[in-house]
Amino acid sequence: MYLRKLNLLNFKTYSELEIELSPKLNCFVGNNGVGKTNLFDAIYYLAFCKSYFNSLDSANIKHFADFFMIQGEFEIDGQTERIQCNLKKDQKKRARRNDKEYQRLADHIGLIPLVMVSPADSSLISEGSEERRRYMNGVIAQYDRQYLDDVMRYNKALAQRNRLLKEFARLNYYDEDSLLIWDDQMSLLGERIFLQRKDFISRLLPIFQYYYDYISNGHEQVELKYHTQAGERPLADLMREAHAHDRQLQFSTIGIHRDDLTLELSGFPMKQQGSQGQQKTYLVALKMAQYDFLKKISAVRPMILLDDVFDKLDANRVTQIIKLVSDNHFGQIFITDTNMPHLQTILSGLAVEYRLFQVTDGQISLV
Repeated sequence: MYLRKLNLLNFKTYSELEIELSPKLNCFVGNNGVGKTNLFDAIYYLAFCKSYFNSLDSANIKHFADFFMIQGEFEIDGQTERIQCNLKKDQKKRARRNDKEYQRLADHIGLIPLVMVSPADSSLISEGSEERRRYMNGVIAQYDRQYLDDVMRYNKALAQRNRLLKEFARLNYYDEDSLLIWDDQMSLLGERIFLQRKDFISRLLPIFQYYYDYISNGHEQVELKYHTQAGERPLADLMREAHAHDRQLQFSTIGIHRDDLTLELSGFPMKQQGSQGQQKTYLVALKMAQYDFLKKISAVRPMILLDDVFDKLDANRVTQIIKLVSDNHFGQIFITDTNMPHLQTILSGLAVEYRLFQVTDGQISLV
């Protein structure tokens, strides 16, 4: 599977763009702020019908324009697949596959497996548990549509339960039977979500440790631990026991919406212990493991987008990453960098087909 051609209209910094891509390696070089990351975001949008960076879809429309359109021509299992995403101001976004519009955007997720590595991933280490749950959800949803449905239904039930708890406080009354209805829905969905997350992390961990060991030349030990309130006792029981506490706080304190991952280096939190280079290595290894995991599950080589991946890494770690991506193990690869001589030196040592593009202020040209 690979992206053969990409067309953009009014997407972020791009007024109009059409480029043809290599099925193996595509490199984009240019200064910061010229549109390299926006290009990657457009490719990500084709896979997930949303931006990697902006939760507000209208923020992706180019200034002074009324709409954006992204279209990709993919080669999937020997067939040409045309995927289009577009948005007009004050309208809902739309996605089409071969000119047929999706009734639910969620039905598209999984067709184009993709892994993105970006400086924004540092939020996995630096920010709160919501970022790490979003990471788990994003990976599992690519190969398990039922999981995605379960998460969306769970979040709706959670919102209703929290609304009910606030209503109890506002109107000064209590109806336990109403609360139990949402307990039952959340616990049923939560148990299924928990099992999928537990299975995912247990299978991802050894692959992740292998990649970190490879990139760091075995100099450090890393760990990834899944923390949840589920598993030891039924969630329904725990939720009932928390009724009084939840009423006092006016929100739900028990459930898989409290799950988290602990990211460790040598037994200590990576956020506190890791240098910038070690944190970058951790994130790259995690995404490489994600790639391997999706490849095994889907029997398809996902696309992998490496945005500014070499920054803050020493020469040895850069070399190890280059060895990885130049291996035939990977499918289509996209890389950005700011240093043309540096990137050309890297490419000169690779026995792989590639295309090198220069990016300047929303314009892209083949070098």
